Amino acid sequence: MTCLEAIRRDITTTLTSPSLKKEDIIPILQMDSKEEMQALQSLAMEVRKEQVGRVVYFRGLVEFSNVCRKNCFYCGLRRDNREVNRFRLDEEEILRAAAFAHENRYGSLVLQSGENQREEYIDFVCRIVRKIKSKYDLGITLSCGEQSRETYRRFFESGAHRYLLRVETSSPELYGKWHPDDGKHRFQTRLECLKSLKDTGFQTGSGSMVGVPFQTWGDIAGDILFLRDMEIDMMGIGPFVEHSETPFHRKDAACLIPREERLNVTLKTIAILRILLKDVNIASTTAMQALDRFGREKGLMFGANVIMPNLTPVSRRKDYLLYEGKPCLDEDALRCNNCLPVRIACVGDTIGYGERGDPLHYFRRVSRHSSDGD
Repeated sequence: MTCLEAIRRDITTTLTSPSLKKEDIIPILQMDSKEEMQALQSLAMEVRKEQVGRVVYFRGLVEFSNVCRKNCFYCGLRRDNREVNRFRLDEEEILRAAAFAHENRYGSLVLQSGENQREEYIDFVCRIVRKIKSKYDLGITLSCGEQSRETYRRFFESGAHRYLLRVETSSPELYGKWHPDDGKHRFQTRLECLKSLKDTGFQTGSGSMVGVPFQTWGDIAGDILFLRDMEIDMMGIGPFVEHSETPFHRKDAACLIPREERLNVTLKTIAILRILLKDVNIASTTAMQALDRFGREKGLMFGANVIMPNLTPVSRRKDYLLYEGKPCLDEDALRCNNCLPVRIACVGDTIGYGERGDPLHYFRRVSRHSSDGD
């Protein structure tokens, strides 16, 4: 048996154990030799090919509002950042983006914004979703933060069928260090929202960050087990990238993982999730490209299968900065549309044009739970 085969065997044995614990995952997260990275990558790609195929699904991303009621310590859109020019796209701007996604056969659209619980905002989201669905055969993902169960129901009945709500961290203690104690940031609320989304019928997405101040290896391993145990259908894992107008800017001493190592740990996290969860959808996030010009391609090579081309009007992209160094701020949708196919072909994948690319995990989860209830 070669060294590579032995490492693959050990990883497989560990991650398929019914008694898998955080302590078992940490050594895999800490792997750093060329042989170990190669073994982990090859295993993840083997599982990806068998379970979801070498197809990449496009989700046209429209960042339609940067107004946010939250004040997270790591986010550039936080309420107390007075340097942000707040905006909300009008209906016609969003519909033009939807038309572009339809004409270019993206299959799906993501409508993302800061968190806003006002009735006028909720009505706006429902109205624009209905209009998009009446015009185009597009799957619609919403990412609009924490809302009430009733609001989620309204979003769902308007025609959205996926919802992304990143837990960011599965540790209540760490959650407390990342957010102010102002009554608007409760870890339990985040969990209740994820449950409400699943109960409503949404294909439910979540995810976490890697390399944030005060985070430990055990916290990252815990996030992996959380996503497994919550039966999340789709996920986005991104490296922490600083923003100068946040309390977490230049908190290097509090970061276990230096900036230059965060991409590799993120890639290992994606690979472990692919091997462990098999049939979920995993996005290769833009934040990865902020740390490496080929970051998103590397994400695909470690098991991700979703890319989100940015369809936000170029004039507004600089106002939607969760972190600094965000790529493609000056590239319009057409230029991005011409660039991505080349990048994806370079890693040996194809694009699922015209396909919604719904996660197989969702259908198997719903079917399994229906059988359990019979």
